[in-house]
Amino acid sequence: MLSLNHISLSFGGRKLLNDIGFLVNPGERIGLVGPNGAGKSTLLKIIARNIEPNAGSLQHSKEETIGYLPQDGVDPDPQKTVLEEVKSAFTELLALEQSVQDLQEKLASTEAGTETHQKTLEKYGQLQSKLEQSGAYTLQADIEKVLMGLGFKTEDFSRSTTEFSGGWLMRIALAKLLLLKPTYLLLDEPTNHLDIESLQWIEQFLASYEGAIMVVSHDKSFLNRVTNRTLWLDNGSLEDYAGNYSYFEEKHAERMEHKRQAYKNQQREVKQIQEFIDRFRYKASKAKQVQSRIKQLEKMDMIELNEDEEEISFEFPEPERSGVINMRLEDVDKSYDDVQVFDGLSYTIDRGDKMAIVGPNGAGKSTLVRIFAGHEPIDSGSIETGHNVTTSYFAQHQADELDLTKTVFEVMREAAPQETETRIRTILGCFLFQGDDVFKKVSVLSGGEKSRLALARMLLSPANFLIFDEPTNHLDMQSKEILQQALDQYEGTFIIVSHDVDFLDPIVNKVLEVQPNKVRTFPGNVSYYLDKKEEEKNTEQQQAPSSPPEEKDKSLSRKEERRIEAQRRQEKYKKLKPYQSDFEKHETKIEKLEERKSNIEASMAEPDFYDDSDRVQKMSQEYDKLKGELVEVYAKWEELAEKISAIEEKFSNES
Repeated sequence: MLSLNHISLSFGGRKLLNDIGFLVNPGERIGLVGPNGAGKSTLLKIIARNIEPNAGSLQHSKEETIGYLPQDGVDPDPQKTVLEEVKSAFTELLALEQSVQDLQEKLASTEAGTETHQKTLEKYGQLQSKLEQSGAYTLQADIEKVLMGLGFKTEDFSRSTTEFSGGWLMRIALAKLLLLKPTYLLLDEPTNHLDIESLQWIEQFLASYEGAIMVVSHDKSFLNRVTNRTLWLDNGSLEDYAGNYSYFEEKHAERMEHKRQAYKNQQREVKQIQEFIDRFRYKASKAKQVQSRIKQLEKMDMIELNEDEEEISFEFPEPERSGVINMRLEDVDKSYDDVQVFDGLSYTIDRGDKMAIVGPNGAGKSTLVRIFAGHEPIDSGSIETGHNVTTSYFAQHQADELDLTKTVFEVMREAAPQETETRIRTILGCFLFQGDDVFKKVSVLSGGEKSRLALARMLLSPANFLIFDEPTNHLDMQSKEILQQALDQYEGTFIIVSHDVDFLDPIVNKVLEVQPNKVRTFPGNVSYYLDKKEEEKNTEQQQAPSSPPEEKDKSLSRKEERRIEAQRRQEKYKKLKPYQSDFEKHETKIEKLEERKSNIEASMAEPDFYDDSDRVQKMSQEYDKLKGELVEVYAKWEELAEKISAIEEKFSNES
């Protein structure tokens, strides 16, 4: 169990974390959420022991390990290949392998029967047994499986790490972390550099991960599928919610409403007391009552209401109407050295298309949008821009093109000198530049802040064809919602490369899938596209030719066949019976534990639950114990299910 106790941290006079404490139980899936700048990444760094807090302590057992994936700053060995870099995470295991090899050589060079040979043989047996238990013999296969799940091809394994961009280097770091299987896995924005296929793979991987997970993410769909507990960090304090992000949203809104009501009631009471004090302060006959009410005010535990920022929204300037066709590619060829990305590609973007572009990394999504934006030359073919089409393009690298000597406000003013200061500040506020932030020099901004500024600058342009390449990577929930609402009301055409299904679904009407050397269009949103892909996969599996069943011995009589089949059924029943009985018992136990857990969660959601501290402590302890039991029971249940499945499959293959 990981325990954080009274953690506090201040930066430049600002209290970022204020007396924070919570427990992380084995197997928990926790989403750490909150506005940008609240200290989420800092809290992960404290847990990873990369930062020391000003006060408080962190405790876990010596056997438990902590693995941490930062947002950026990954620096692999440039002398290593991808495979060598991932293997380097297993130094102890590799050292053990080397020791076993050294002992093998020593055994070969010593005479059998001698004392030296006998001692070496005993040592070799001990290390060999340890090596077998460590999983060393499956390490290569495990590494390849994880790398391929994260989007690497087999030919990438032998490439130098220097050949890969920052996003791919983050995947290498993530692969090392997943393979090490720490007790507590800390992930800071792990989805930023993944495509939809890799995102689906990591969700499945994390679903069966044995350790506890704490993840910082602004991807609502990812949080909903991966987590079952949410910690909300804001204004230095932490709130704990026993559910995923959607559960948190609902309960947090309820909690805030109760708090607002309590605040109003308290303010009304304070006003009445203060009015009494002001009215009778100088009347001797009321002096005692006045003093009583002054003391009453001094003792009152005042409710502080940290309201969210005022509701802000953004609307694109109304674009001029374009022709029916926005852009058309005809027989486009595009290669990088010997790698052909597109061969004879023809595609048309029509006016009113709201399109998501998806596909595996390396298939050519970013290349395609750069071609549409006019930022990437083609080898052959033609590009036709429609009548009255004006484009505006956002890509991550544009953050590097900002003038470092200018302030945030000056960058915006330069892009749209005709705009009012109020409108410029409103747009900057939508993307987390508020107050004096607008006067910061670009040179002091972080990579994420520069990306947000580049996006805000683009949105000032009154274009009718918007092109985005991963616009949401550095946006918090509120900024994403503002951009999403603006795009939903936008009357022009746009295409977006993104893996954020929750962001894309409400605003797109087409999905363009980019695969190596080919593209396909799906009507509808991204969820519809994923459903159709799943249907296609299932159909392919059903239509795949199966190996022909062995012909039964035609000399067997029908009576003999029935006897053999009955014998097989009896044997199958005998093998299944002990597991089936145990499996059903665990199912019943899971149902009871889940029911009790749901009842406790319902109690915790009641407005007055936290009024009774003894009840809170008692139910919290029971709740933590329940979650621990559920992890153990589920693990056993899954183990039994696998054994039952293996037996079923064995007899199915023999029939």
